[in-house]
Amino acid sequence: MQFVDEAVIDVEAGKGGDGALSFHRGPNLPKGGPDGGDGGNGGDVRLVGDAALNTLVDFRFMPRCRAESGRAGGGRDKTGASGCTLDVRVPVGTRIIDEATGTTVGDVAAPDQVVPVAKGGVRGFGNAHFKSSTNRAPRQTTPGSAGESRRLRLTLNVIADVGLLGMPNAGKSTLIARVSASRPKIADYPFTTLVPNLGVVRVDEDASFVMADVPGLIPGASSGAGLGYRFLKHLTRTRLLLHLVDAAPMDGSDPLANCRQIEEELHAYSHVFREREVWMVATKMDLTGAEKVVARLAEAFPDRRRFAISAVTGRGVDDLTGAAMAWVSRYRTLMVDDPEFARRERELNDLLADDVRRHAIGQRGTGSPSGDPLLGKAATGHD
Repeated sequence: MQFVDEAVIDVEAGKGGDGALSFHRGPNLPKGGPDGGDGGNGGDVRLVGDAALNTLVDFRFMPRCRAESGRAGGGRDKTGASGCTLDVRVPVGTRIIDEATGTTVGDVAAPDQVVPVAKGGVRGFGNAHFKSSTNRAPRQTTPGSAGESRRLRLTLNVIADVGLLGMPNAGKSTLIARVSASRPKIADYPFTTLVPNLGVVRVDEDASFVMADVPGLIPGASSGAGLGYRFLKHLTRTRLLLHLVDAAPMDGSDPLANCRQIEEELHAYSHVFREREVWMVATKMDLTGAEKVVARLAEAFPDRRRFAISAVTGRGVDDLTGAAMAWVSRYRTLMVDDPEFARRERELNDLLADDVRRHAIGQRGTGSPSGDPLLGKAATGHD
């Protein structure tokens, strides 16, 4: 299935049904009376989270979503049927932006979460609605109002506990294939990963977390170079970032310089990433000369946890996944038990969402949160 993470759709709620103009006469009602019924309300349009979906590709072929209109009223005080609500299924992680105003309409963050996006028109009144002691034969009716219509931009950000960050060929795909059932394309040339990949890392029978592998970044990515900033947004919904550093780059480049360039791109996209927990992971430790890079990382990033792994041989992988699972478990506990922590996390998520929205509508994000990092900078870890 083709991975599509952005789509523009037109949504149109149903029109309200018109009120009816009718008079009834009968054997016991020689002069009759008004009996025109009201119309039905127009159907709403709602977006609903669906855990089974992971792409917005369907909206490339279904750019218009229109709800059913309400039926007109009838004689004998018959009320018209209301239009059915149109529920449009979208992947979890979909953010909804109004194209006209650039404002965020809603965020589908959980399965079966409902976000109303267009309100149906209000029903019209039949002439029976207007009868009174002084107006016994009203000929007044009202038409149903039009439903709301708007153009929406849908942007999909994958939701994961741990995100993999790094240059092309840093070993991200190899790692996620090693620790999960995900099978991304792996080759010895850049940009083999063209779409985000998700994998469930099961550390124990009842302990697991979701890992996201996004396409590799290059200098200038925040302004559109390479695969551009389209995939930087997928890191905004991850809680822990693992910066994979190729200890033996094929092109002979300096691993530390590559590392700093990638983080500059990340911060250029959103300064909020400075608030996220980042661990340094030296990869390809089975290659000659890799140990020197570990020492340089310790000197350059003394306040970050550091790991040295080989996804091919398995060296250090269990230590990394075990530490990540412990961090994720602690994060989940804090979100439930610590209201201040949860409030701060929501603030960070909102700031990141603002930057994603700005990029989605072609503007440059300028988020600049302040304060202590989310979990603080952890002490140095494994070398």
